[in-house]
Amino acid sequence: MKKLITKNIHYPIINLISNYSKEENVEIYLVGGFVRDLILERQSKDIDVLVIGNGIDFALGFAKKVNGKIHIFKKYGTAMLNTKGCDIEFVGSRKESYSSNSRNPDIEIGTLQDDLSRRDFTINTLAISLNKKNFGKVIDLFDGITDLKRKIIKTPLDPQVTFHDDPLRMFRAARFASQLDFKIDKQNIDFIKKEKDRIEIISKERINIELNKILMSKNPSIGFKALNDAGLLRIILPEICDLSGVDEIEGKTHKDNFHHTLKVVDNICRTTDKLWLRWVALLHDIGKPKTKKFDKKIGWTFHGHEYVGSKMVDKIFRRLKLPLNDKLIYVKKLVSLSSRPIVLSLENITDSAVRRLIYDAGDDIDDLLILCEADITTKNEFLQKKYLNNFKIVREKIKIVEERDQIRNFQPPVTGEEIMNYFNLKPCKEIGIIKDFIKESILNGDIANSYDDAKKLMIKKGKKLGLSTNE
Repeated sequence: MKKLITKNIHYPIINLISNYSKEENVEIYLVGGFVRDLILERQSKDIDVLVIGNGIDFALGFAKKVNGKIHIFKKYGTAMLNTKGCDIEFVGSRKESYSSNSRNPDIEIGTLQDDLSRRDFTINTLAISLNKKNFGKVIDLFDGITDLKRKIIKTPLDPQVTFHDDPLRMFRAARFASQLDFKIDKQNIDFIKKEKDRIEIISKERINIELNKILMSKNPSIGFKALNDAGLLRIILPEICDLSGVDEIEGKTHKDNFHHTLKVVDNICRTTDKLWLRWVALLHDIGKPKTKKFDKKIGWTFHGHEYVGSKMVDKIFRRLKLPLNDKLIYVKKLVSLSSRPIVLSLENITDSAVRRLIYDAGDDIDDLLILCEADITTKNEFLQKKYLNNFKIVREKIKIVEERDQIRNFQPPVTGEEIMNYFNLKPCKEIGIIKDFIKESILNGDIANSYDDAKKLMIKKGKKLGLSTNE
C-alpha cells in the first residue's frame, strides 16, 4: 500500500461518510475512476464508495443520517446519492462470473481483492482507505499507479478472459485512451482483435454511449485510431474505415481521407463542445469512396460526395440506433452543405450565393462555418492562413447580407392564403408556383425581401399564369 496526501480527499462529504463507517464499524474505500482522477489531478464529480459488506444497507443508513435521497438499483446491487453537486455510488464488495451469451455477470459477495480484480483496467483498480486505521492510504494490488505513470491501458487479469466476459470493455479501453491520452497495451490490443466479434452481444445503445464519450474527449482521434487498430471500427462504422488509403494514377494521388477526417474531428473539438456537430465532422466525408473518380486533366475528384454522404447518414443512424429525430436531420443537413462555404471561399462571392447558403443552413449557418474551418488540415502555413482568411471574408459577407436581406429562416412575405384570396383559388399547384417564384426572386436578388415587392411580383406572376383576381 502507498500513502496519498490525505488533504486531497478531505471533501466534507467524504469525511461524513468516513465518520459514519466508523460509527457502524464498516470497512469502506474510495475506488474506481474517482481515485484514478484524483491521482491524475483531474476533476471528477462521481464518487464511488466500496463497502465491505452490504452497500445498499450502508447507503440507506448514511442517507438517513444526512437527510439525503437515495436511488437504489437492486439489479446491480448499488445505491446512488446525489448531494452538493456530487453523485456518490455505494456498492458492496463482490466477485463476478459470466456466461458466454451475456455481459451481465452473476454476482457473489467478495473480498476487497475480489472486487478490485474484477475491474476492467489496472488504472481503475486503485482504492483509497477511508478507515480510521489507515485513512488516505492507496491500495494498489495490480500496479495501477505504475500504469498511470506509463500512460498505459491494460487489464488486471488475463485480457482474453476480461474482454470475452464483458466485450464492452474493448470500447471502454478506446474511450479511456482518448479521454486520458493513454495508449492501450499491445497485448491487450491483440486480444481485442481476437475477441472483437463478441461485441454482437452488446446493445447498440450501450456502444453509442462509448462512441459519444470518445467524441466528447479532447482528442477523439486517439479513440478512433484505437478502435481501428483493434478491428472494432470496421464492424461498427465501416464507412469511416473505407476512407483509409491513398490511390495513385499517373503520379497523381489524393489525401488519406481517414486521417484527414480524424484531424477534422480533433480540430472541431478545439472550438465546440456540441456532440452532434462533432458527429458531423466524423461523417462529413463518408461519401468520398463512392464518388471517387480519376480525371486525367485534374486528377482525383469526389463530385457530389456531400449529397451521397448525407444519404448514408440515415443508414448509419438507423444501424447504430442513434436518435432518429432533429439530431439526424441536423447531421444530414450539415453533411450535405459541408462544401458549400468552401466553394464560396474559393470564388468571387455573389450575394445570391450567400443568400442561398444562409437560406439552406438557417440557424445552423454558424455551426457549418465552424465545420469548414476545422476542415482546413493542410500543414502548409501559407495555405492555412490563406484559407482561414478566405473564411473571414465569407463570414463578413454573410453578416452583411443577413443584416440587409434577413434571409435566415426566411418565410416568403406573401403567404399561400393571401395568394388564394387574391386570385380566388382553392388549393392548387399555381399557389406553389407563385410562392417558389417569389422565393427564387428574393434569393437571386431580383427583388427585395419586402412585402410590397413580393405582392407586386405575385400579381405579375399570377397574370402570366392566366389567373383572375378579385379586384
